[in-house]
Amino acid sequence: PNNRIHKVGLDGRVSVFAEDTGGANGLMFGPDGRLYACANAKKAIIAYDRSGKSAAVAEDLTSNDLVIDHKGNIYVTDPTTKRIYLINSKGEKKIVEDKIMRPNGITLTPDQSLLLVADTSGQFVYSFQIQPDGTLAHKQKYFHLHLADGSTQSGADGIQVDAKGNVHVATEWGLQICDQ
Repeated sequence: PNNRIHKVGLDGRVSVFAEDTGGANGLMFGPDGRLYACANAKKAIIAYDRSGKSAAVAEDLTSNDLVIDHKGNIYVTDPTTKRIYLINSKGEKKIVEDKIMRPNGITLTPDQSLLLVADTSGQFVYSFQIQPDGTLAHKQKYFHLHLADGSTQSGADGIQVDAKGNVHVATEWGLQICDQ
């Protein structure tokens, strides 16, 4: 909301890394060492170098969260349009899914063979098999999330996978850990 990204130095000091970020959200470092962000106010995916200099990687899309594979492919969720985008390493953008009610949190399994996406309006984390060209196949309900009493949605947002393959999902009900 303050349109800034902060960083914590090795000495523990907090400083401003970047300003006028376009409402940066869904931050992740890529294999190239740059920090990638969903910049909804700019309708772009932005990459920052170590000095905080930014460059647009993709434009004309709304976004919430992103994940980057080891090849440099970027997967982006947009809950408002029900879309998941693939931005390949050449910067080409395509819709690879549009059937999840509100795709939000997104991550990869440790071996990067599966893309995992949390539905904030639903009760599931979905998995997709990543194809050699980066597109998605074989969508399935991967994890069933518990709902808070009286709720009809998980509120799932941030999602991460640990080294053992356990999926950690921030939900309305709290942090849920899904084992394999």
